[in-house]
Amino acid sequence: MDTKQKLFLRALNGESLSRPPFWLMRQAGRYLPEYRKIRSQSKNFLEFCYTPDLAVEVTLQPLRRYGFDAAILFSDILVIPDALGQKVEFREGEGPVLEPVRSVADLAVLTVDHVHDHLAPVYETVGRLAKEIPEETALIGFAGAPWTVATYMVEGKGSKDYPIARTWAYRDPEGFGQLIRILVEATSAYLIRQIENGAEIVQLFDTWAGVLSESQFQRWVIEPTAEIVRRIKQVYPEVPVMGFPRGAGILYKDFIEKTCVNGVSLDNGMPVKWAAENLQPLCTVQGNLDNMALIAGGELMEKEIRAILEGFSDGSHIFNLGHGILPETPPENVQRLSEIIKGWGS
Repeated sequence: MDTKQKLFLRALNGESLSRPPFWLMRQAGRYLPEYRKIRSQSKNFLEFCYTPDLAVEVTLQPLRRYGFDAAILFSDILVIPDALGQKVEFREGEGPVLEPVRSVADLAVLTVDHVHDHLAPVYETVGRLAKEIPEETALIGFAGAPWTVATYMVEGKGSKDYPIARTWAYRDPEGFGQLIRILVEATSAYLIRQIENGAEIVQLFDTWAGVLSESQFQRWVIEPTAEIVRRIKQVYPEVPVMGFPRGAGILYKDFIEKTCVNGVSLDNGMPVKWAAENLQPLCTVQGNLDNMALIAGGELMEKEIRAILEGFSDGSHIFNLGHGILPETPPENVQRLSEIIKGWGS
């Protein structure tokens, strides 16, 4: 199949379609019993991500159930600090735990020299998926954006507002900037290699962009993202790049205009009407059903889905959630979402 005919790529090229393509963040995950069965075969989460047989299988599972228009590589944003040489663990009931880097001296443990060797299993997964997904399905590669990855590297774990990372960025912007530059280099190379192995679109997830002030958002979200987009487009000018500066509010507009992304994912706090008027004319918008509505299901979920479909119907739109599927989501609610979208416009 000519890739230009794939619904997903047509939407990212700016087409307004009778029904939008759809996929869901974390569409492969713990809400699916078949995922939980496969996950039990690995002793830890990073090993799971680095085992192509397992990563390919769990990527394919939601496609078989729901017929999404895109598959997204199964991996994690923290494979980059792991590949750079930082100690990264995923502990049961605790989540990611990293040996923190909190000064310029600490950056000595990081090196980009072995990133591709370390991430070779991920590239194998991408290459196999490019061959195994249905021909009408697009393949998304991804990475964490530098700011969000840096927050985990500095804090050593997840946080609500990332005070240590934010303070370092204010007190020593040159030193913190060294970490960001390392991440820009590694992330750009990582995404370019995913494209070389068959990814047709790449997405940058900046989950914690919304904790920053306007000036800090410009420096640590927009500027690094713009540089990564520039580097990718220098090698692969036709490959779409999507961004997700979650929680950016009205700064989404600056983000689109200054990074030159082809599409943005919208969090569920973004008003559909405002986004349709102010963002959709600039690029393809993606989103933005509340993942709690997907858990609840029923008439209110269906009403929310239809409101988003209607609100973005005059421009290029990819249906998605405002954040990832949660483990307690009933699979039958995802099935109902799929049925509504596939029936839209018919």
